Amino acid sequence: MTGSRAGPNILITGTPGTGKTTTAELVAGATGLRHLNVGALVKEQELHSGWDEEFDCHVIDEDKVCDALEDIMTAGANIVDHHGCDFFPERWFDLVVVLQADNTILWERLEKRKYGLNKIQENVQCEIMHVIVEEALESYRQDIVQVLPSNTVPEMESNVDRICAWVAAWKQAAQAGPA
Repeated sequence: MTGSRAGPNILITGTPGTGKTTTAELVAGATGLRHLNVGALVKEQELHSGWDEEFDCHVIDEDKVCDALEDIMTAGANIVDHHGCDFFPERWFDLVVVLQADNTILWERLEKRKYGLNKIQENVQCEIMHVIVEEALESYRQDIVQVLPSNTVPEMESNVDRICAWVAAWKQAAQAGPA
């Protein structure tokens, strides 16, 4: 789908606390792509079906989210940042990045966010079981899925550089046109 959009669409996903939003913001700043934080959109546009008391979060309405993003994603040049990935249409994305973090680091990051014990345990278990990696590999072509470590600032910087290089290559291929 390289030539049919203004720019590539990238999904940055992973368990909460793996650095999705920071990575997405840095890549957006460096490439000019639009950062779409799904969690923020759910709150701002009320794309949910209520509140989950147990996990202290909105219950996302996946259909509403997809409807709200359809035109934006069709136009292209977006970085979508969300912890879930299996409900987005496969056709939307040119690259899917799954960020992962060591369980101890992840636990500490979630504690700093003041997550409740139940929510921390659920997210760390999700990371241990590679739930998001499996969802990504089952939902998208394996050749567009990249699993990257996100434990340290140098790893995050490397991930940003890697994604930016990928965007530059995508843009160059789009300008060159079909082979």
